[in-house]
Amino acid sequence: MSGTLTSTTTVTGGQLVVDTLRALGVDRVFGVPGGQTLAIMDAIYGQTDVAFTATRHEGAAACAADAVGRLSHRLGVCLATTGPGATNLLTGVGGAMRDSSPVLVLTCNNRLNEIARDDAQNADHISLFRPLTKWTTLVADPLMIPRVLQEAAIRATAGCPGPVHIDFARDALEAKVPLAAAQAVGYGAAANPRAGRVPVSRPGADAELVAEAAALILAAERPVIWLGNGVQLSGAGEAVTRLAESLDLPIVATFNALGAVPTDHPNAFGPLSRMGTTLAREAVQGGDLLIAIGNSMNAVSTSRWQAPLPRQIIQIDVEAANIGLNYPTRTLGLAGDARVVVGQLSAALEASPDRAVQATSRAARLADLATQRTAWWAAVDDVDMAAAPMSPLAVMRALNDETPDDACMVVDAGNPGIWTHLWKVRQPNLYLKPVGFGNMGFALPAGIAAQLLDRSRPVIALIGDGSLGMTMGDLETVVRERLPICIVLMNDLAYGNIRQEELHYYGDRAIGVDFVDVDYAAIARGFGIAGHRADTGQALVAAMRTVLASGAPGLIDTRIDGDVSVWTHPLLVKPVTAGS
Repeated sequence: MSGTLTSTTTVTGGQLVVDTLRALGVDRVFGVPGGQTLAIMDAIYGQTDVAFTATRHEGAAACAADAVGRLSHRLGVCLATTGPGATNLLTGVGGAMRDSSPVLVLTCNNRLNEIARDDAQNADHISLFRPLTKWTTLVADPLMIPRVLQEAAIRATAGCPGPVHIDFARDALEAKVPLAAAQAVGYGAAANPRAGRVPVSRPGADAELVAEAAALILAAERPVIWLGNGVQLSGAGEAVTRLAESLDLPIVATFNALGAVPTDHPNAFGPLSRMGTTLAREAVQGGDLLIAIGNSMNAVSTSRWQAPLPRQIIQIDVEAANIGLNYPTRTLGLAGDARVVVGQLSAALEASPDRAVQATSRAARLADLATQRTAWWAAVDDVDMAAAPMSPLAVMRALNDETPDDACMVVDAGNPGIWTHLWKVRQPNLYLKPVGFGNMGFALPAGIAAQLLDRSRPVIALIGDGSLGMTMGDLETVVRERLPICIVLMNDLAYGNIRQEELHYYGDRAIGVDFVDVDYAAIARGFGIAGHRADTGQALVAAMRTVLASGAPGLIDTRIDGDVSVWTHPLLVKPVTAGS
């Protein structure tokens, strides 16, 4: 853990934090500073290999750290001060928890003898973060810092990844301890050459169960693969693709798995989640065996367990507790890492003498689904690009046509995310959406993080006007960090998804969802970002070309037709709600 120390004989708790983070492979911390964080901030000052990005709200810092975890599969780190700083992190941390992102959440509390004594901004951080993290702990002794951070990194990345939380007493961060004492507890590369190496375990499934699963697949006439986030996390996309190709199996995906198998692959039939496409629904509901890989089969995936599914299910998951949780009587579970287990399954299928039993039926069904896919995409593309205001389908057509294949698409909750059922993801780890928690205000800070991870990679942030209203301050962060993000604003002058749901279930009554007409392009220009307005799909195409060619950030205010409803559109599956 190399670093520039202010003394050759002592080290502060803040320095212990920063140098340990460096050893763990962390090169950036997102956050909002406060008095309690200053020992950490001072240790970052002047560093060349650990940077700090100040966001305009702690919630943005948590979403940015979440994006780092999802895109890199390494620790994303966010930092906040006590009380309101810590509580502002919670929504973004919840998103990381629900979407399995390895995030290290650092909060800095008051001094130990002031905690829980009605001091300014006092809050019980441990109790606040416990329900939304894999692990949470308080550090009161500076000499505990290296070990606790190492443990946190292991917990965040082991098994199913997720956020962990460390709360530091301020005096632990500001204390100076003898360098020799710090080295004795693992500080410094010379003292601990294995520091920062987080062990990765890729367990395989029981061989007998693998053989049983292979027999079920070969006996089925219409098996279908349903990918979940575990496929992305384990890098199992290529193994799944080979399996599907070898047996003529159709593939659908949850939103968190989009791109693990390119969405334009011949065996791919789009996303299915709480909402989905009619094409993906047909692929799943018409099957006689569901192979769920890295898919927890939770409420979001299964439309609150009301979506019709094949009677038999094979479920592969690294978390054994997830297997058969909601379908216990119809699930054969294979507990293990998705990539390893798919490899085991492929080997068993290859060696089976029954390999060709249902080959003709599987090939015929795949061909039939391909015909349906051609018709479905023809309907998607049959949109008037000259109409004003434009249909959301025109937005998606422009995005599909103009976005480079290597671009990262970062999408916000609500209707922007739902319409990306129509987005074509051609590479893994290039699509981010807040799925499990559905937290609005995700796309802009996540786009900032995606651009900071790779400044040469195009980043498209697709945001609704409702979500932009929650994160608009971080347009300044885009400018300060000089990030060439293309921000596409889907503007229907409303909390559009909720407005459409209200009208769908309550007729002509809607309350609390309509906005005044705001000139977001002018606001962007006020921040120093090129602002454009597009009322038609044709205008959006032209604006995207301008922004992407400029090498600078740009915001395109697209005025969309809010009457084109995700709740009634014939190309989409209507979501299931508590009252439906």
